[in-house]
Amino acid sequence: MRYLHTMVRVSDLEASLDFYCDKLGLVEVRRMENEKGRFTLVFLATPDDAGRIAKEADTALAAESPVIELTYNWDEKGYGGGRNFGHLAYRVQDIYGLCERLMAAGIVINRPPRDGHMAFIRSPDGISIELLQDGTLPPQEPWASMPNTGSW
Repeated sequence: MRYLHTMVRVSDLEASLDFYCDKLGLVEVRRMENEKGRFTLVFLATPDDAGRIAKEADTALAAESPVIELTYNWDEKGYGGGRNFGHLAYRVQDIYGLCERLMAAGIVINRPPRDGHMAFIRSPDGISIELLQDGTLPPQEPWASMPNTGSW
């Protein structure tokens, strides 16, 4: 398992970039604008990790360097009840095997890995954890037809 990122929702992207980059010293390493979904994702890294990402730009190491993902939803008017913290993310070697072990241990799979790529679970304190398959596995039952449970 490899730690990937922590996602934080932000209500003012420019103010957040000023804080994280100009004041805290993080570096923007990647940005995605999604017109259809009406959101922007900005990935920030420490200067050391940003250097490694630049050096390893065409390798899996670049994609797996730890970052903070700032999620700016264009139409959001404010977050209440802690909704601004999103999730922790980990890359895993066998998402189906891990989810099976978690379920056997009594952990609810809130978003099953129907696509062979992504699942969500929650910690005992309600923190969302995204599990991302290293590569993609073909859809398999019972996961492919398993509904979501709760929220993530």
